[in-house]
Amino acid sequence: MRFSSNSSSKLSQQQQQPTDKPYYVTTPIFYVNASPHVGHLYSMLIADILKRWEVLKGREAYLSTGTDEHGMKVQRAAELQDLHPKALCDANAETFKDLAEEGQYRQRQLHPGYLYETKHEGWYCVSDETFYPENMVEKRVSPMTGKSFIASIETGNAVEWTEEKNYHFRLTAFRDRLLQFYRDNPAWIVPHSRFAEVVSWVENNLEDLSVSRPASRLDWGIPVPDDPSQTIYVWLDALINYITTTGYPFWQPGSERKGGWPADVHVVGKDIIRFHCIYWPAFLMALDLPLPKQVLSHGHWLMSKQKMSKSIGNVVNPFFALERWGVDTMRYFLIYSGHVSEDADYNNAFIVEKYKKGLQGGLGNLLNRVTRPKNWSVRQAVEIMTKSQASSLLPLVESHRASVATIVKKADDQMKALNPGWALKEIMELVFETNKFFQDAEPWNKSREGETVAVEQSVFLAAESLRIVGILLQPFMPEKSSELLDRLGVSPDRRTFADAVLYGDDSYGTSLVPLGTGAQTSLFPILPVED
Repeated sequence: MRFSSNSSSKLSQQQQQPTDKPYYVTTPIFYVNASPHVGHLYSMLIADILKRWEVLKGREAYLSTGTDEHGMKVQRAAELQDLHPKALCDANAETFKDLAEEGQYRQRQLHPGYLYETKHEGWYCVSDETFYPENMVEKRVSPMTGKSFIASIETGNAVEWTEEKNYHFRLTAFRDRLLQFYRDNPAWIVPHSRFAEVVSWVENNLEDLSVSRPASRLDWGIPVPDDPSQTIYVWLDALINYITTTGYPFWQPGSERKGGWPADVHVVGKDIIRFHCIYWPAFLMALDLPLPKQVLSHGHWLMSKQKMSKSIGNVVNPFFALERWGVDTMRYFLIYSGHVSEDADYNNAFIVEKYKKGLQGGLGNLLNRVTRPKNWSVRQAVEIMTKSQASSLLPLVESHRASVATIVKKADDQMKALNPGWALKEIMELVFETNKFFQDAEPWNKSREGETVAVEQSVFLAAESLRIVGILLQPFMPEKSSELLDRLGVSPDRRTFADAVLYGDDSYGTSLVPLGTGAQTSLFPILPVED
C-alpha cells in the first residue's frame, strides 16, 4: 500500500502544554511512480520546520509523511518498466523514506446515504488521478510530436475519455456545508489567494465524485469491501492516511489528544489543493470528524522557469544536491528562496549566492568576529552585562538592542502565519544588522583606546544577537545552529524558545569546542564550487 511514518518529539513534563493536544503536521504522501525531486524535499522541509518550531516552544509534536503506492499512475509506470507494481513501489518507497530520514489500511464506512453505484462517463487524467468536467478540458497540440490531444486546462496533462460503472460519493450534498465552512474560516487556506479558486470550484464545478475504479482496469489498489470487482479510488485511500496515522479508527475516549487529530497543518503543493480543500473536508464531514485546522499550499520549484516534473525530466535529484551542498545549506536555500504564494527558480548559482551572502559572509563571519579576537573576552562581557543589565547604554548599543528585543516576536508571528521563509528572513536580517552594528561599534579600536565599557557592551550585544539567532535557527539548520551555540558556549539545556530573550543566559561565553584557527574551522567554509 503505502509507507507512512510518525515522528514525535517528547519533552519534559514541565515543558509540555498539558491542556493542548500534540501539534500534528503532515506532508502529502508522495506518488512512487518515479524517484523524488527537490520539490518533494521542499514540502518535507516546510513540515519539518513547522514541527521543530513547536518543539522549540515546548510542545509535543508529530509529523507524518510517506508514499502513496496505488493507482493507475503507478500501475502504468510499472508496466512501462516491465515491473510488477509492488516491485516498483518497494524500490521507490525506500528512496522517499531515505529522503525523509535524511532533509495497515482500516476503514470506517462512509454513511450509506453518501455512496451509490452508477455508470460514469468523463475525462480522466492518469497523471492527476482525477476526472475533469467538460468545461475544464481543451484540445491542444504537443510541441514535441505535433499531434493533437485533449488536456486538462488546469494542469496541461493529457486526459482520456472513460466510461465505466463504479461507486460515487455524493460530493454535491456537501456544497452548502463546504461554502459555509469557507466563510466561517477565512484563514483556513494559506495563502489566502488560493481560497478563491477553491470556492469557485465548489460553486461552479462540483460534481459527485467517483470513488472506485473497475478492477479490470485498475487492479493495483485496495478492493472495495464486499465488492472485489471494484478498486478504491486512489485519493480516497490516500487522504484517509492522515487520520489512520493518528490511530483512527481505534480512537478511545481521550486518545484524540494523544494522536494529534485534527491536523494543525496539511502541507501540500498548490497542484493538489482541490483534493485537500474540497474532497478531504467533505469526506471528514461524512464521517462526522473534525476538519484540519489549516492547509498550507506552497508554490512549485522551477528549472529555467519551467515546473520541475518527473514526466518532463527537468528534476533536481535531492540526494545529489544534499551531498554536494550539505543538508543545512540546502535547508537554508530552499526555505529562504522558496515561496508560499509564488513559484521559485532553482539554480546552483543561486545556492552559491545565498551561501556566500547569508551563511559565509553573514552568520559565519559574525561568529568569527565575536569569538576569535584575543583583545576581549565574550565570557567576561556576558558576566558583567548580565549582572548589571546596564540601564545606561551607548546610543549605538541601545539602538541595536531594540532590534534584538523584537526578533523573537517577529519570527514567531511569521511562523504562526505559516510563512517559515519570511521567519528565516527576519532572523537573517538581524544577522546582517548585527554585522553592521559590530562594524560601526569598532570594539577592536575601542579596546586599544582603553574604552572598556564600550567594548563590553558591543561584544555582549553581538554575542546575545548570535545566541538568540542560534536558538531560533535550530528548526531551520539543526546541525549548524548547534555548532554555533557550541562555539558560543551555550549549554544544551539553555537552547529553548524561553531562553531566547535578552539577558536570558548568564552562563555562556566559553566555547564548548576548540575554536582552532584558519578557514577550515569556520562554521561555513569556502564552497568547492564546480560549474
